[in-house]
Amino acid sequence: MKPSQVAIERARGLWAYRGQQRPPFAIEPKAGQESVWDYPRPPAYVPDRRNVEVYAGDTLLVRTEQSIRALETGSPPTFYLPADQVDQARLIKSPQRSFCEWKGEAEYFHVVMHAGRIENALWRYPHALDDAVIIAGYYACYPSLLHCLVDGETVRPQAGGYYGGWVTDEVIGPFKGEPGTGHW
Repeated sequence: MKPSQVAIERARGLWAYRGQQRPPFAIEPKAGQESVWDYPRPPAYVPDRRNVEVYAGDTLLVRTEQSIRALETGSPPTFYLPADQVDQARLIKSPQRSFCEWKGEAEYFHVVMHAGRIENALWRYPHALDDAVIIAGYYACYPSLLHCLVDGETVRPQAGGYYGGWVTDEVIGPFKGEPGTGHW
C-alpha cells in the first residue's frame, strides 16, 4: 500500500545527511574516486555509458552501455538498466513490493535458471516519483545475487542485504548498510 504524502514527507525529513557537507566519519576520496557522502538527497540520476553486464550464473541477463546510476547520500550507486536490453524471458514477477520515499513503489522479479530460480534478484519502479521518473521501467539488481560488472570490474554488493548499491573501486564510504549505520 502506498503511503500518504504526509508519510512520504515525514520519511524524507528523517535523513540527517543530504550531501551538502561530508560528515567527519566519511573517508576522503583520492583522485578518480567519489565519496558517497557527496551524493545528494533526493538522489541524482546520471546516465552512464560504460559497459555494464549482469549474469545469473553463466547466463547473460543484460549487456548495456545505456545505464542510469542513482546517486544517493551514503549509498554506493545503484545501476538501472533499460528494460529492452534485459532478457525478459528469464524473469518472473514476484509478489514482493517495497516503497522508497524518493522513487515510489518497487516491484520485484525472480530470475529463472535451468536448475531453479534466484528469488527477488531484480526490481523496478514502474511509476517512479518526481525526478526518479527517468528510471521508470528500468531494472536494478542485487549484486549479492547476480554477477555484475562495470567495464570489466566485478561489482561488490552493498552490505545490509536490503540495499542494492554497486560497490566498485571508484566509490568510497563508509556505506549505509554496514554495521552501526542504522541511524543514517
